[in-house]
Amino acid sequence: MRWLVPALVAAAAASGALLFYSIGEPIFAGLFLAGFVAMLVAAFVIDRRGARSIEVAPLLVPDLELVGSALALSTDPVAMTGADGELKSVNAAYRARFPSLTSPTDLGDDESVRGQLASARDAALRDGQHQLADVPLIGGTVAVSVARAGARQDLLLWRFSGAAEPDLIDVAAERVAGATGERLASAGVLAALVDDDGRLVAANRPFANRALGGTPQALHPPTFDQLVDHSEGGLLRLIAEGPDGPTFRGVHVPLDLGGEGGAGTLLLFESNDGPSLANSTNVQVLLEMLPIGLALVDRDGRFLTMNKAFRIAGGLKLDDMPAYPGDLVVKEDKAAVADAVRRNARGPAMSGDLPVRLKHQPTEPVALTVAGLRGLGDAAVLLLLKDNSEEAKLKRQVAQATKMQAVGQLAGGVAHDFNNILTAIIGHCDLMLMRHTPGDTDYDDIQQIKSNSNRAAGLTRQLLAFSRQQTLRPQILQLPDVVSEVSHLLKRLLGETVQLVVKHGRDLGAVRADPGQLEQVIVNLAVNARDAMAGGGGGTLTIQTYAVKADQVADLGSDILPIADYSALSIADTGTGISASILGKVFEPFFTTKEVGKGTGLGLSTVYGIVKQSGGFIFADSKVGSGTRFTIYLPVHHVDEDKQAGAKKPKAADAENELWGTGTILLVEDEPMVRTVAERALTRHGYKVLTANNGEEALEIVDRGDEIALLISDVVMPLMDGPTMVREARKSRPDLPILFMSGYAEEQLRKSIDIANVAFLPKPFSVQELAEAVRKALTDK
Repeated sequence: MRWLVPALVAAAAASGALLFYSIGEPIFAGLFLAGFVAMLVAAFVIDRRGARSIEVAPLLVPDLELVGSALALSTDPVAMTGADGELKSVNAAYRARFPSLTSPTDLGDDESVRGQLASARDAALRDGQHQLADVPLIGGTVAVSVARAGARQDLLLWRFSGAAEPDLIDVAAERVAGATGERLASAGVLAALVDDDGRLVAANRPFANRALGGTPQALHPPTFDQLVDHSEGGLLRLIAEGPDGPTFRGVHVPLDLGGEGGAGTLLLFESNDGPSLANSTNVQVLLEMLPIGLALVDRDGRFLTMNKAFRIAGGLKLDDMPAYPGDLVVKEDKAAVADAVRRNARGPAMSGDLPVRLKHQPTEPVALTVAGLRGLGDAAVLLLLKDNSEEAKLKRQVAQATKMQAVGQLAGGVAHDFNNILTAIIGHCDLMLMRHTPGDTDYDDIQQIKSNSNRAAGLTRQLLAFSRQQTLRPQILQLPDVVSEVSHLLKRLLGETVQLVVKHGRDLGAVRADPGQLEQVIVNLAVNARDAMAGGGGGTLTIQTYAVKADQVADLGSDILPIADYSALSIADTGTGISASILGKVFEPFFTTKEVGKGTGLGLSTVYGIVKQSGGFIFADSKVGSGTRFTIYLPVHHVDEDKQAGAKKPKAADAENELWGTGTILLVEDEPMVRTVAERALTRHGYKVLTANNGEEALEIVDRGDEIALLISDVVMPLMDGPTMVREARKSRPDLPILFMSGYAEEQLRKSIDIANVAFLPKPFSVQELAEAVRKALTDK
């Protein structure tokens, strides 16, 4: 024990430094360190606390026909799989894109892509959802989103956004050889498309007739140099028409904006004695047939024309035509754009990319390709702009998810260590209270220590809540009942200046959630609303519950909300509102708009964690000056599925209340202070206790052949963890009852521990809660 104090102090200092590194605020790290040391001092006076077992609802079997009908509503490839990636249902777009009907985790052409998809599956199972950007699959790169689905959240919904986007060269080839090529032909234009190797891919009718004597050869297409010869003055001549044939002017447009090859080059030829290619109608036909943003600029730097894709990428309306390219970008980038256009218009023909920030999207730099043109009438510069707003959005979502995951892991680790200490403090308090009665001089002091320890346990639950690792106590309930229970408290919290309005809809379905955690969600949102309305002298807080049927979900316009029946809870205020620039950050941990000293930034992140862990969804909608609305969607739970589980009753009320017992219990715990208090507590309740510091020692005791009625083990231990040790012990004793103790969430542990017939006891726990859990584990075996 002598080494324990410096070890824990060192751990406290390291954890405080890590917390300061993560959030950059010394006051939080200092408070953390001070609280840790204070509880360390109290840990040698006191002890521990526990929890009740949780009834697990039976697995809900999804209606795959209904799922298939829902998936068919999406134009993107969508698949529903099990937690292991096994296909359950796919839509038509998925069948068309992946005709072999391979599992999403096996779609990649190489091991690295399959590893990315497998990691996305694991992250979605852990966090609820996950996104990947630029995943190379059949037919091009796509954005992949994975989300947990199903009433038990044991299914995965895969969506491949952008999967139907065709290859640029395929689109250009189809149009050059089709109706667009015919329109160019009527204007006297010969058009051909060649790949990066210079081979002919497609041509319109005049070019095919004059250069090939018919259609292009599919098996062995000729190269451009085999069809066209260069003459004086940079003009071109078709070899098939001989040296005396007419000459043409040539204009080439690269289709590959990234410069990585593979997209080919579009070649247009115009006879010297035919109509002018610079004619605006012909040029517009050329631009509109390409699925990329193109615009032409004259030698003075003014726009001549642009296609629809360029307008969309530039944030313009269909009838808008700015005078100069610099009008599209922010003030700081105007000079660079003007200089690039001037150099390409009057100097030698060349091209290059210029990073700019558009006016309508100043926070996201985009690449503007500027290329010099020759032989196209008044057009001197070609501008290429791609709308990558969706790509940037996916990158932000991935970055946000990564940051939330890192902070969640940190919070979960800190809470786990705290729970071990609080278990010892609460447990020792209970043991000391057994020797003192009300009225003793030490009785009130011990009660005060236990009360403060329980408050600290509440803080760790808050940390676990926003990291979605807390242990919930789900029940079948109605949202109006929860609102009614907490409305009296809300009236006192809101004060006299805020009017509370409660409205309930009809035909709300039951939901499965922890009522205490739902009350915390409502209180946190109500307190934030009160603070937002404080500056204006008060206002109105409206809490509303209503039903959302599956056929109404599509009308909500959300890509995140799966098709299902929901019971919704809306909390709206008439406060100052939240600006669009920070609305997307409100659920981040430690983010707050309140002044220094008046907000921790954990309130909304805790709300988000509770809602997501309950299988629901939360959305924020706000407008500055008009207030804010938070809407929570919880999936409807069908009570009939739980009748069987709810019908199970204890055989006798006396057995429920009797905590004394007999038999030998093997206790495995690597934390000495937790092990000591658990051993003393179980001994006081009549059990014989064998202790082990780790899994190896526990297996040695099991191999001795002693009679063991129950094995209690921590989950996370060095060398050999609890689940590994239990699997080895069950080989020789398959019917051995198991009770796991852990500071992590039971839901998370059950997903990662594939062991049947085990019970869980979350830390911190009290002596009574430990005795109740042991008694239940022994009576249920």
